[in-house]
Amino acid sequence: MFKGMKEEVAIRVSGLSKRYEIGKAKDGSLRGTLSSLFKSSAAQKDEFWALKDVNFEVKKGEVIGIIGKNGAGKSTLLKILSQITKPTEGRIEINGRVASLLEVGTGFHPELTGRENVYLNGTILGMTRKEVESKFDEIVAFSGVEKFIDTPVKHYSSGMYVRLAFAVAAHLEPEILIIDEVLAVGDAEFQKKCLGKMKDVAGEGRTVLFVSHNMAALEGLCTKGFLLKGGHVIGEGATKSVIDQYINLGSESFHLDLGSVINRKGNQKKQFLSAEWHGEGASTVNKIKSLRNIILRVKMSDEVDLNMSRIDVGINNSRGDRVAWLSTDMLKAKPESKTLFDFEIDNFNLSPGVYNCNFFFQEKNELVDWIQNQFQFEVINSDYFGVGRSFPENQGNILFNYRLK
Repeated sequence: MFKGMKEEVAIRVSGLSKRYEIGKAKDGSLRGTLSSLFKSSAAQKDEFWALKDVNFEVKKGEVIGIIGKNGAGKSTLLKILSQITKPTEGRIEINGRVASLLEVGTGFHPELTGRENVYLNGTILGMTRKEVESKFDEIVAFSGVEKFIDTPVKHYSSGMYVRLAFAVAAHLEPEILIIDEVLAVGDAEFQKKCLGKMKDVAGEGRTVLFVSHNMAALEGLCTKGFLLKGGHVIGEGATKSVIDQYINLGSESFHLDLGSVINRKGNQKKQFLSAEWHGEGASTVNKIKSLRNIILRVKMSDEVDLNMSRIDVGINNSRGDRVAWLSTDMLKAKPESKTLFDFEIDNFNLSPGVYNCNFFFQEKNELVDWIQNQFQFEVINSDYFGVGRSFPENQGNILFNYRLK
């Protein structure tokens, strides 16, 4: 244990920064080469800070979800914690043996067989051969690569590689387990097994750091979350609140200025001006959780009397198929003439994916404004059923809110 580090703390990060230098293309001429000798190397390189002044503490037994968009610094942080790369500035203190599963290719020697790599990893973790032997059959059974355990891992598919690598990392009893999004390589059934095993590991009081874009898995597994943006930790706390903060990042992009759309049909006497999604607490959101209540707010340029007109919103999936339709013409009770309309949707039951909308406005049976394939938005998984698992892909666009009796 590091000097001055409390017994209950597994990881402490202080002032951590990581800088990468991106070299500029050089002039290949003799003149260019001679000229470069008189310039400082810093002048020829662009600097990129993947992490900047990161500070946090992880206690023993905590299960931490690390959340952020691509490029936020998540993978760089895990590589530093796994001692794959060194920080430019700052200090890391770790109390316990670390096993990590980051990108495919990390941790195994390609020329060695699966069996030899299991023992090698155990040795790296400080385990005796006898300790590894006691776990060996369990590791192989979990991974499902029994037939290939004596084959060099360079011949494994990415799925086989990840299955064995995860089995090794999870079963050799590290005190700290670090897992990146690499689990996405496996099939849905194996991902389910991995999440179950990670729950078991967490239940044994070991520390887990988990990076994933699967919000349902993070919400079901993690007790706490860190939100990264631009190399900084901008959020920390209960997993659900950090996920909500992540969902609302860049919410301004989910206010669509429909008034500026050029490609539209109709006489344009009145127009759609804007559209935006509103989630819990009436906040504008840029991602929608499956099976949660949501509001689609549509603004018109002039007052609209729905007794003489109709507003339709068609929702299309990424293939252009119509998956849902909202129409004021199908409602019994209609509001008074106004410019702002809220479509309140209970249990928004579209499956995770990317969608867009068509906006149609007709008045006195005359087409006034029609905009197609605009307002792209994303639906993401949520652990609505409280089982810590996501909805499988390719199971249709519609989710049912169901019970079994």
